[in-house]
Amino acid sequence: MNPEFNEMVALFKAELELCKLKPTETMAVLTSGEIRADYAKAFLTAASQIGANAFELKLPPANRGNTGSFGITPLTDNRVAVECLKKADLVIDLVLLLFSKEQLELQNEGVRILMVVEPFDVIKRMFPKESDKQRVLYATELLRNAKELRFTNQAGTDVRYQLGQYPILIEYGFADEPGKWDHLPSCFSATSSNDGGVEGIVVMDKGDILFPFNRYIQEPIHLMIKGGYVTNIEGGFDAMLMKEYIDSFNDPQAYAISHIGWGLNERAQWHSLAFDNQVFGMDGRAFYGNVLFSLGPNSELGGTNDTPCHLDLPMKNCTLYLDNKLIVKDGDIVIDEMKPIKPQLA
Repeated sequence: MNPEFNEMVALFKAELELCKLKPTETMAVLTSGEIRADYAKAFLTAASQIGANAFELKLPPANRGNTGSFGITPLTDNRVAVECLKKADLVIDLVLLLFSKEQLELQNEGVRILMVVEPFDVIKRMFPKESDKQRVLYATELLRNAKELRFTNQAGTDVRYQLGQYPILIEYGFADEPGKWDHLPSCFSATSSNDGGVEGIVVMDKGDILFPFNRYIQEPIHLMIKGGYVTNIEGGFDAMLMKEYIDSFNDPQAYAISHIGWGLNERAQWHSLAFDNQVFGMDGRAFYGNVLFSLGPNSELGGTNDTPCHLDLPMKNCTLYLDNKLIVKDGDIVIDEMKPIKPQLA
């Protein structure tokens, strides 16, 4: 057997154990074409080692239309496939169901869903720890109890979010509770503002990241925000690129402010995108101390905006407050309960 495959099986078995997969349960692996076929085989092998029932559901690729569109998946309007996956306790999503109504339907049935789309070297480096969950849950409680979030940076950002209408997006890298969705790897907490409840200006600075373009911006982008929507975008080429992409959806909801939160994964590397931009981008999204600002849908948290246009915009060196309590200062988390747990010296 290939040593690399054996390593993959061992790591995925450890992940399934974090997901609390039991021998009495059923795991489904959702695939499309031959993409991540090695992941599918490794997960099925790992599940068999645990003693669980497991099967692979392979579907034709989705026609996503606009490059980077979210919500259109191989499951879209495929009722037979959806009903089949409802029979599983845990679904390994290798096709990216994020922001789809089918994912939400499966979660509402109590199915646990784990999305796995990053390269294996990224998964290994950022692999979750039990302690990550406790840190994320601490951040979750801070967000859940807050009425206002404010973040700033030295480039000129100063924006306020009114909170409380929507639940919290909790990502610690494993799906261990009924209806839980998570992403391997991850480690951050986020929420959406109250409808219309964002006001201010966001200035993305040089070196911040544009997803789904998978690129660092080269010059500042100024975004004016009123009533929960971006009303003006100014800057150079990066600003033009962002605006033209959003406009290509011909959907006013694409200018809505989506989720906001901060990263907690100290194993993430901001510079990784410079070496490989063929990634989903969890290094940037979960990077320790970043502020993850985003535009587009809020349907994942129960809102009505299901636009397929979604931009995640991780920003470095920001300062973030919850109800005027300092949480992140210039990109460094100041709350002890959310700092990495250092190994004990012998």
